[in-house]
Amino acid sequence: MNRRQFVAASTAFVATVNQADAHSTKTHDGWVKTPNLPPEFLPKVVDLPGGFAPGEIHVDPSQFALFWTLPEGRALRYIVGIGRKGLYEAGEFYVAAKREWPRWTPTPSMIKRNPKNYKKFAKGVPGGLKNPLGARALYLYQPGRGDTYLRIHGTPNPDTIGQRVSNGCARLSNDQIIDFYEKVPLQTRVVLNPIVT
Repeated sequence: MNRRQFVAASTAFVATVNQADAHSTKTHDGWVKTPNLPPEFLPKVVDLPGGFAPGEIHVDPSQFALFWTLPEGRALRYIVGIGRKGLYEAGEFYVAAKREWPRWTPTPSMIKRNPKNYKKFAKGVPGGLKNPLGARALYLYQPGRGDTYLRIHGTPNPDTIGQRVSNGCARLSNDQIIDFYEKVPLQTRVVLNPIVT
């Protein structure tokens, strides 16, 4: 997608979200599918000062927010679940792979940390509605390190959104990750900001 297409798509999406905001009884069709998700957790276009380039992902764990940067100092904000204490990893990454209905396998460190919960899944779990990675996953890599085993992914448990629940990843509801997945090209820059206490 070139810059002109990105700007056009972003402008159209902003108009759709703003129209939904103006009529509180209406919601963008893609967002009404998630049960038990509070209205304030719906994606929202917000101002994001700081001169961020469009087409980047920035996670602010203190706000449980993932920002997809748009032109003119704006961003589409998603509310996400983040890593539990001691498991969230700040840093700069890039999207090296994308998967629809991805297979999930716990990492060796997850199995070592909690064998009771994870050892039984050591051979992996096929993609599907009960898979912990949900409907889509973006795989985060770093130069010289390769796969960090960190993901931005969906979840079959939308009630965990807005909480510190994961093994380091950022999670969105399944309907929101399906929409977000289509926006994000490979090589997208991802910044997981430090937790500010």
